[in-house]
Amino acid sequence: MKINVCKGRLADAKSQALIIPLCEGGTTLSGVASEVDKKSGGVIGEILKSGDFEGKTAQLAVVYSRGTPAANRIVLVGLGKKEELNLEKIRNAYARAMQHLRAMNVQDAAASPEPDWTTEPREKIFTAAAEAALLGLYRFTSYKTIGRDDLREMRKLDFFVPSEDYPLIRGEVEKSRVVAEAVCFARDLVSAPANEMTPSILADHARKIAVRKQVTCEVLEAGKMKALGMNALMGVAAGSQQPPKLIILQYSGGKKTEAPVALVGKGLTFDSGGISIKPAEKMDEMKTDMAGGAAVLAVIRAAADLKLPINLVGLVPATENMPGGKALKPGDILKSYSGQTIEVINTDAEGRLILADALTYAAKYKPAAVIDVATLTGACVVALGEEVIGMLGTDEKMKKDLSRASQATGEKVWELPLWDHYSDLIKSDIADFKNTGGRMGGAITGAAFLGKFVGKYPWVHLDIAGPSWFTKDKPYIPKGASGIPVRLLLEYLQNRLQE
Repeated sequence: MKINVCKGRLADAKSQALIIPLCEGGTTLSGVASEVDKKSGGVIGEILKSGDFEGKTAQLAVVYSRGTPAANRIVLVGLGKKEELNLEKIRNAYARAMQHLRAMNVQDAAASPEPDWTTEPREKIFTAAAEAALLGLYRFTSYKTIGRDDLREMRKLDFFVPSEDYPLIRGEVEKSRVVAEAVCFARDLVSAPANEMTPSILADHARKIAVRKQVTCEVLEAGKMKALGMNALMGVAAGSQQPPKLIILQYSGGKKTEAPVALVGKGLTFDSGGISIKPAEKMDEMKTDMAGGAAVLAVIRAAADLKLPINLVGLVPATENMPGGKALKPGDILKSYSGQTIEVINTDAEGRLILADALTYAAKYKPAAVIDVATLTGACVVALGEEVIGMLGTDEKMKKDLSRASQATGEKVWELPLWDHYSDLIKSDIADFKNTGGRMGGAITGAAFLGKFVGKYPWVHLDIAGPSWFTKDKPYIPKGASGIPVRLLLEYLQNRLQE
């Protein structure tokens, strides 16, 4: 769907439908809603007076005007109480409105979000609405053949703004389009079946990103990784027929002298659990175990498209975790790329093994900061639920800044402690560390393990096991791959540039 920013008044728009958000409890119309009401013969005022539409959160109503045949549908969408309004509720409202219009087979819509609903800057309201429209209409239909011709799509959404706001809002809405497309790119990668998203195919997607200016891609093959001593990554890959890859994607948008931010994403394109095999139920969802890697690729793609003045390096260790005659076994000991040794207690705690080598390799770039993103532990989902990212790390400022980015984007993070005593749980009797500390505090001991391979650099770990894949529809995140935390990381990086 295309989003346009147009100069002019919404009441004069030539469109199949106008979207009018309204707060709860108000019966007196003002601004854009008042103009549209007058031009449509008072239909909005009538439905408010009747009590049929109250403006409650997510409430929808479609009314037909009597004065504007070029836009004879008006979609009223509730924002809830004005004093509780925030960007997330605006996103939810616009996503639901666009989904409803698509279901009605309406292809064109127009809107003009107003700043007087909230204290948020006008451009933030527009970008929230634009992101929600694009993300809420997302569907993964690549493998649908039956009924494909019946799929309905929206063609465009026009935003109408006063002339004086046009340059700023047009630029900000364009940025939101780039971000939304990156999120959808990540969703596509995660949604693809494992036979169509092998480590080699994931590496090919990274190479395609590198056609952009200031982006380079290098892929380390098995032979090179073995020669370097990346035995933790190679150990996980041993049971698979698919060759592993270490994908290195660099974006050089900043000064040559500036240290990059290193993003490290777990790239398990399928996780059977290995010899410690998972139950059959929901094993199909283990194609999503590369969601962290997908997010890293998407962030670098968006950073390049936005021309952010920053240096980034993305590292994605990509492999499958499969059982087989050559597979890693419980009790095996691996010497990692860092030189530290790891006792393998459970082969299903494999993500931390491949990340260990990638995090050590990140030190080669002398990064200003390191952020790893991984569907690391089911324990994090138990602790925080499906919608929240677990955040742990060694740098207080990074954690604070990521929390601020979380509030702006609606991609929730919650900090878990990383106290020293958790490291005692991953000490091995016969090696330096063991790859699991048991059930208690599993999300924390997983992060504690990763911390042993980061070195001296500021580091934060994001456990996205819960929100990377939703089992139910959310307003602008359809059931399935969410693309979280692409927006979070891009907001964090853009805020970092303003310091």
